[in-house]
Amino acid sequence: MKTMKAIRLHEFGGPEVLRYEDAPKPELKPGEVRVRVHATGINPPDWYLREGYKSLPPDWRPQVPLPVIPGSDVSGIVEAVAADVRGFSVGDEVFGMIRFPSFGGSLAYAEYISAPASDLALKPTAIEHVHAAGAPMAGLTAWQFLIELGHDAANPFQPERHRPVPLDGKTVLINGAAGGVGHIAVQLAKWKGAHVIAVASGKHEAFLRDLGADEFIDYTKGPPEDVAHDVDLVLDTLGGPTTGRFLRTLKPGGALFPVYLGFSDAEEAAKRGVTVSMTQVRSNGAQLANLGALLDAGTVRIAIDSTFPLANARKAHERATQGHIQGKIVLTVE
Repeated sequence: MKTMKAIRLHEFGGPEVLRYEDAPKPELKPGEVRVRVHATGINPPDWYLREGYKSLPPDWRPQVPLPVIPGSDVSGIVEAVAADVRGFSVGDEVFGMIRFPSFGGSLAYAEYISAPASDLALKPTAIEHVHAAGAPMAGLTAWQFLIELGHDAANPFQPERHRPVPLDGKTVLINGAAGGVGHIAVQLAKWKGAHVIAVASGKHEAFLRDLGADEFIDYTKGPPEDVAHDVDLVLDTLGGPTTGRFLRTLKPGGALFPVYLGFSDAEEAAKRGVTVSMTQVRSNGAQLANLGALLDAGTVRIAIDSTFPLANARKAHERATQGHIQGKIVLTVE
């Protein structure tokens, strides 16, 4: 059996359970492309998996067969292509979010990954693998919330389909604007003609204004919901139980898009005429190609908070637990 180096979990817990070790090299199946990984992005679902989904109610927790390789975001070079795959060739540089959602790990913290061709796009030539690996999940989340949903899968969070709203000429507030999803959402909203209010801690102000934010609110100086008014759309990248506080910042007929579960103020939203909607990001190579064109043109930039070698995934996860991340954390694979 051919092997490779990978990060695997044999038990759930803190960053210390991430083991760098030999693992079977993935086999190539029909419809797939095998990629020699050069970089892999770190995302919240990676640590949810590492922790055994402890934040979910016990009956919601998926069964995860161990050992498992976490991670979904990759950038690398095509090593092999299944006979039925068109559009990719050996030697192509590609990036993608692989098999997401997949609660049993998407296997990206590794030297090689076999991926459905439909999850991949050609890597933008203007950026290197580290920045490309930071783009897929954060970029597709922002894209599917703000620009185009791009799939018809049933929504696990609400009965109706998520629908992005027109952004041109609208005022959009982005909470958690300096993070992975947030900093890309700022740029996409500006690209679509919105007036953007960025909410983050004060140390990120220059960074976010450089990305195009028109206004900045430092949440450490007071609640942003006391400052912002007459907003058309709030994208709350933090979501959770406190997301309802943004209802009073919105115009009647406005929209609140929380990225994470926890909204519980449906009655007040209805009283204010506010639409509350969310979705779960899904792999989509075609949308990633569209985002890639913006990355190539310099319209959207991926900020890198920090990089760590694959063998030091534990330290990368420790960095993630510290918060106040500016952009993305990425593992490099040599």
